[in-house]
This record gives sequence, C-alpha cells and structure tokens, in this order.
Amino acid sequence: MAGRLIYLIGPSGSGKDSLLDAAREPMAARGCRIVRRVITRSAEAKGEAAQAVSVEQFNQLQAEGAFALDWFANGLHYGIPKEIDQWLADGHDVLINGSRGHLSQARERYPDLLVVLLSVDQAVLRQRLLARGRESADEVEERLTRNAQFADDLLADVPSVIVLDNSGALEHTVTRLLQRIDREHACV
Repeated sequence: MAGRLIYLIGPSGSGKDSLLDAAREPMAARGCRIVRRVITRSAEAKGEAAQAVSVEQFNQLQAEGAFALDWFANGLHYGIPKEIDQWLADGHDVLINGSRGHLSQARERYPDLLVVLLSVDQAVLRQRLLARGRESADEVEERLTRNAQFADDLLADVPSVIVLDNSGALEHTVTRLLQRIDREHACV
C-alpha cells in the first residue's frame, strides 16, 4: 500500500520548523519520514534545517528533475526532493513543510495528501515575527493580514484540514499532531 503525503502549512513564524524538529523522533518511531527542503537561503541563515543552495544550484537541480515539488515564495526557491516519491511508493507516510500558495499543485500531484494547518494567535504571531527581525513592522502587519485571509479561504475551500494551534507550548502541539495523525491512520 502506498504511503500518504502529510503537507504541513502555516504562516511564517507559526513554528513549522520547530514542530518538525520536535516531532522528528516520534514520527520516525511510527515509520513516518520528515523531509528536509532545499532552499535558496544562506546556510548561515536562521530557520529550518534545510539544504541551502544557490539559485544556480537550485535551477540545475530543477532542470535535472530532482524535485517532486518546487515553488518560489518570499524571494526564495523551495524544493522537495524527488526521493519522497520512492518513500511513498514503498508505503512510508511522508511529512513535508509545504507552501500554502502551492497547495493546489501539491493536491493535483498527491490527491490523497493530508493537510495540516499550523495556526497561531495573531498577537503571538506578531510578537514572533517582530522578534525574528526579518521584516519591518509594516511588513509584519501586511503579512498578518494576508495570513488571516489565507486561513479563511483555505478552510472554506479544502476539505478535511487538520488545524493545530501552536500559540502555546510546543510539546502540546506535538502531542496534538501525533493524536490527529493517529486518527487519520497515517504513520502507522
């Protein structure tokens, strides 16, 4: 039986990378793979434990067909290594840090994918984004407005989205993620 793609999305600052890091071991114990993305971000940049490449390297990998999924967002190129297709074919469920804007393309390629939306209280998200220091206060407010609209649209358009609130302690979010994945009979 083929595995299922678990597509984690959420606004920047919602804690997706922290959740993936914290869930890596318990997910692996369930036979679920968590994938490292390829990103055109400096290896020294703060953020997820991704494979950092130059734009030229990314374009070369893309031309070679190295990605199962790829997209451009926030000035960066993102790629999900093609090896996930083999893992899925081998019956492993695979959790990836996806893109909200690329969800429809991902659903076309993986119709059975399970969408997990990581949400955060707006005040908590504002605080996280400002503390991160990558954007001005005005840019943070614009991002918060877009995030709220996207979440409303997503919940109206996509059936069976698992929504996890990550406004509090990360360990609680990990527990809720594992419980919800169990209910979906994924990673078993």
